[in-house]
Amino acid sequence: MKARDLAVPYPTVRMETDALTAARLLTEHNRPGLIVVDENNHPVAVLPGSQVLRALVPSYVQDDPALARVLDEGFADSICDKLADHTVKELVPKDRPALPVANDDDTVLELAAMMAANRSPLVAVLDGKGKGAALLGAVSIYDLLGRLLPPAKAD
Repeated sequence: MKARDLAVPYPTVRMETDALTAARLLTEHNRPGLIVVDENNHPVAVLPGSQVLRALVPSYVQDDPALARVLDEGFADSICDKLADHTVKELVPKDRPALPVANDDDTVLELAAMMAANRSPLVAVLDGKGKGAALLGAVSIYDLLGRLLPPAKAD
């Protein structure tokens, strides 16, 4: 099986996309992260949902999670308001690992090796090689393990 056979359409954003739009895409598509693409729709990074949360939760609460207990629900209801003032570029980790990018003819084992080496839950798949290659979709760890794991034995 090749990467093209496992790749599924995956939500993308650009660095200039506002963080609120990105957060909505995460929830609407039930994804743990989004692929960030450049002006040529070439994948350049991944925006993990955890980074969106880091932008929401004040640093003093991240430093001492027990403080979250004393903040009221009104505060919790309003924390997403500030996302509209930030961009994806501000949220993408500065020390981010490279987003693994596969060619459409890469094998399942090659995809697994990329995910393992990059500690990434997904691999972007391009529909060919070179600068003209477009984003075909992505293969997530769920899709890959679903292909690799043997069927569960019936009891």
